[in-house]
Amino acid sequence: MKAGPVYQNYINGEWRSVQGESEKVINPANEKVLAEVNLSSPSDVDEAVNAAKRAQLFWKTVPAPEKGELLFEISQKLREQKEELSQILTAENGKPIQEARGEVQEAIDMGFYMAGEGRRLFGQTVPAELPNKHAMSIRSPVGIAGLITPWNFPIAIASWKMFPAIISGNTVVWKPAIETPGMADAFVRILDECGLPAGVVNLVHGAGETVGSAIVEHDQIDIVSFTGSTKTGRLIASKAGSMLKKVSLEMGGKNAITVMDSADIDLAVDGILWSSFGTSGQRCTAASRIIVHQDIKTELEKVLIKRTKELTIGDGVKEDTDVGPVISRQALESIHEYVKMGRKEGELLCGGRIISGGQQGKGNYYEPTIITNVQPSARIAQEEVFGPVIAIIPVESFDEAMRVNNDSAYGLSSSIFTKDANEVFRAMHEMDTGIVYVNAGTTGAEIHLPFGGTKKTGNGHRDSGTASLDVFTEWKSVYVDYSGKLQRAQIDNN
Repeated sequence: MKAGPVYQNYINGEWRSVQGESEKVINPANEKVLAEVNLSSPSDVDEAVNAAKRAQLFWKTVPAPEKGELLFEISQKLREQKEELSQILTAENGKPIQEARGEVQEAIDMGFYMAGEGRRLFGQTVPAELPNKHAMSIRSPVGIAGLITPWNFPIAIASWKMFPAIISGNTVVWKPAIETPGMADAFVRILDECGLPAGVVNLVHGAGETVGSAIVEHDQIDIVSFTGSTKTGRLIASKAGSMLKKVSLEMGGKNAITVMDSADIDLAVDGILWSSFGTSGQRCTAASRIIVHQDIKTELEKVLIKRTKELTIGDGVKEDTDVGPVISRQALESIHEYVKMGRKEGELLCGGRIISGGQQGKGNYYEPTIITNVQPSARIAQEEVFGPVIAIIPVESFDEAMRVNNDSAYGLSSSIFTKDANEVFRAMHEMDTGIVYVNAGTTGAEIHLPFGGTKKTGNGHRDSGTASLDVFTEWKSVYVDYSGKLQRAQIDNN
């Protein structure tokens, strides 16, 4: 018998089982099988796209305020089921329950925010060059949006993409991560319960190599929005770009917290612990580089080591857990390889061990790890580890700190702790990342501002905020001439 439920696709308003293979869904905290998930084929993507295409003909004509009212109802339902959704999230990806509640709240906030955009979706009205002529721009939906989302924020990131897409009049084919299908299932059931019309959102489970590729390469999908690794993002950009699709990519990060000599040490440590070890370092915004002024390095390390060793490691369902498991055995082994490399490139201060199978019993646990005296060019300071590991890089000045911060292939998030107002404003302008924090860690983005980065982190688009509407809409310029004669701009006005 199969353990737990078998998660199915949702296409054209119906739950559909897939004939063929399935994948076990494993709780990373204890390695128990939670459920199974269907592994779909390209033909299932075809069905979803056909449903989305039919639905889009109707959906784009629904007044945006009416769409907003439906999003408001969906957000209310998400809020009612917040605890249930949070428990599903923690069971599937292991993050501590407090963090899971925060993530679900992010989806709730995004829903309410985009519901409000249903009464805005602002265009522009501008003066025309000629008399008796009206000039304006309006937004139009792109068409069918293919969404590919990761396991580490399975409902928050989905909401960042899905809600702007549907409020703008697009329909959706969504491939969530196969590690977290229960979260996707619960989310879509809320959409269905609230009366989202059939075909507006279609859920297709499966592997990236099959379902993901089919979405990217489908000639009826007009835009692909992806969050995941830079390696996969490059492939998506290449394939989709050759088909002249619109592509939005949000990828890796090698984020740094800079701690200057005027900083509040205790506050800086608070920020480091949360940014580096929250979600077990499995965030694209996690702080994995700590750039520290040489004058306070010893003091900061002393406090940081003490506080790190006090963190509670365990199953995320426990309210007092600070650091949960990483997502899989494969991730655990990858993190450990990076730590072994880092020990050759610097000095291990604490951590550095796989601890699953020991005091925790089963589960994929890694000790929060600190490596110091790392050179900015070291691999542990340049490559994304995606685990609870930080590299401390000493510097002698603010200028050097900015150079080290910017010496990265990625450009997602930066942070600085300082009491010097000049350093604050210089950092705001000199840090070459899409997000900058002052006297806070590298995580904690709010849904009403753009989320995304520069360099290898993305391709210029943004999730969240009104910037996300630019991803899922096309600008249309409209000219209305009521002069009763042909007027030729740039000719007749000279």
